[in-house]
Amino acid sequence: MIAASPALLVRAEATVEDEFGPITLRSAITPFNFTSYYQKEMGKGLLRQWLGLKGTVPSDRLADLKLAAISRERTLSLDGKRQVNIDPGLLSLHSLVLASTKDFAHRVYLRDGIHAEVTLIFQAGQFRPLEWTYPDYRTETCLRFLAACREELLADLART
Repeated sequence: MIAASPALLVRAEATVEDEFGPITLRSAITPFNFTSYYQKEMGKGLLRQWLGLKGTVPSDRLADLKLAAISRERTLSLDGKRQVNIDPGLLSLHSLVLASTKDFAHRVYLRDGIHAEVTLIFQAGQFRPLEWTYPDYRTETCLRFLAACREELLADLART
């Protein structure tokens, strides 16, 4: 999630939990100063936080998740402008795949204007960025968070 204040992140977290289920892990809140892409719509001083949700999701639901996230962003908008960006992704033991509405050569079209992108791969015991991985997904905060999510996934799989 990306938002202009901690209070907006809390509101977004509530809507994420309502739409997608219980949150089990939260990253630290960090400044989102990697690009000005969202500033015109959402303002300056943006913050980033990642959330991990309980359970697993079939990969063929990624487009559904993104469309639901877009709907939730609209419910939190003000005067037609988003206040929060919610980007769902699917974490497996091998990779992190994000959904996007933006088409690029390295993205695969799913349906309804939604594309999928392998953003990170798990190799040699850690998540590794790819040529196109966004800078915030390269940070230690993100990589540590995803490693913790992967450990939770491993524990869930061991229980089944």
